[in-house]
This record gives sequence, C-alpha cells and structure tokens, in this order.
Amino acid sequence: MIARAMNLSCDAERPARSKQRGAAAVEFAIAFPLFFLVLYAIVTFCMIFLVQHSLTAASADGARAALVYVNAQDTGSALSGRAQAACARALQGVTWLATAPTCTTVVSAQPSGCTNNTAMDCIQVTLSYPWSTKPLVPTLPMLGAWQPTVLAGRATVQIDPVNLL
Repeated sequence: MIARAMNLSCDAERPARSKQRGAAAVEFAIAFPLFFLVLYAIVTFCMIFLVQHSLTAASADGARAALVYVNAQDTGSALSGRAQAACARALQGVTWLATAPTCTTVVSAQPSGCTNNTAMDCIQVTLSYPWSTKPLVPTLPMLGAWQPTVLAGRATVQIDPVNLL
C-alpha cells in the first residue's frame, strides 16, 4: 500500500515535467536578441572610439610635423608648405582605415594670427572620416540612427613667425 502511494506521487510529477518541455528554447529565443544587441553595441562603439582616437592622434602627429622647418622664400609659401607636410603626415597615421579620411588645414597667419595669441601663426589640421557611408562595422536596420555621420580629429599648432623662415 505504501509502495502504491509512492508510485502515484511519482506519476503525479511526470506531467509537471512535460509541461516544462521547450522552456529553454523559448527563453533562448527571448534572451538571444538582447544579448546580440548588447554585443553589437559594444563592438560598434569600440570601433567608433577607435577611429575617433586614431583620427585625433594622427591629426596631432600632423600638427607636430608642421613644426619642421620648410625651405621657403616667403612667409606664405612657408606656411603652405608646412600645412601640406602636416596633411601628408596626418594621413600616414590612418592608412589602416578602409577609406582614407579627408585632410583639411586652416592657416591663420599675421596680422590676425591665432585666436588665443594673435602674435603667433597657427596651422589647424582636421581629419574627417565619413562613418555613415563607410562604417567599419555593418549597420543593422533601424540601428544606424544613433551612430555619428562624420568622425573628426582636430589639432592646432602655434608657430612663431620669427622662426618661420
């Protein structure tokens, strides 16, 4: 009699287990898209920060390259030669990118000079990368709106006009 009661209690548990069948698949189907979105966001933001940091570091290298003496006859050609050397050096730092960024230089010469010190000449180097058209990580539908369109790195160097030529 006791054995029979025990068998009944064991049989009563079996239907409860069969109701749980497939629960792991349902939980996986709900949890996987969330985990995938988090992983995608981490990878995408890491790549955006990597490109942003690379552009900033390369533009700083280019600005430092503008400090190197360029043989020139006048102030204008010396500043333009230094600006070209700055862009060439800045672009060397980001050759690993799929598409080369655009390099622009702004030369602020005497009499206006730099914004914070008008007695100095300034060369500003800007590298721009079109992230919206050439992303390093493919964008998923409806998730590209929060990504930047253009990434830019900018650096400025002051040059003493006395030491320019």
